[in-house]
Amino acid sequence: MSMAVLEAKETQAPRSLRDEAYEVIKQRIIMCLFRPGEALSEATVSATLGFGRTPVRQAFDRLMRDGLVEVLPRKGIIVRPISQDEVRDMVEVRLLNEGLCARLAAERAEPAQLAALNENVAQGARAAAARDVVTLMALDRDFHGAISTAAGNPVLGEILRNLHERAQRVWFVSLRAPAHHRRVVDEHAAIVEALRSRDPAAAEAAVRAHIQSFADNLKRQL
Repeated sequence: MSMAVLEAKETQAPRSLRDEAYEVIKQRIIMCLFRPGEALSEATVSATLGFGRTPVRQAFDRLMRDGLVEVLPRKGIIVRPISQDEVRDMVEVRLLNEGLCARLAAERAEPAQLAALNENVAQGARAAAARDVVTLMALDRDFHGAISTAAGNPVLGEILRNLHERAQRVWFVSLRAPAHHRRVVDEHAAIVEALRSRDPAAAEAAVRAHIQSFADNLKRQL
């Protein structure tokens, strides 16, 4: 088969392959296997992960839009460093939007949604005891996503989905501190208790305390 034909086949890489390359590279960035500031080349990433260069190039384009990689002169594509300014901006937006989300969820959450949140806390306690950072991070994402759903406001939910997607790498850095594991579970439990009590003010306060605890811990990690 000629090189021209091979290039044409690669250019027409199926969407599933493009998506797979994107998800694999993104997870490696989130888990800091590709470290902040590390230079990434299409050739090296393709060889390491077993993808063609076209799906990797397309993944880099998407990751650039996500703010996870950037192009620097003479360095090429690098994993975007985590800055204190970015953390500050993220915390400000989370405090405002997730506080509102918690208030709405306290008023609107259905019993099944509260039960699911309670089960998430129980699973989190087991993951914290095992120091399972990967599971804790997934549970944390699911926990906040469940509150967004319980709030019953699709517009706010979409804003928070985008924010949480962007925050995943920062969550992982924060959860590297073992002392923070149990703290996260306890904070989640306090949020659920406020939601179960149908107390909007307490729910907002619990969520804001959780986010501030995350920010304070992250400052110690960076």
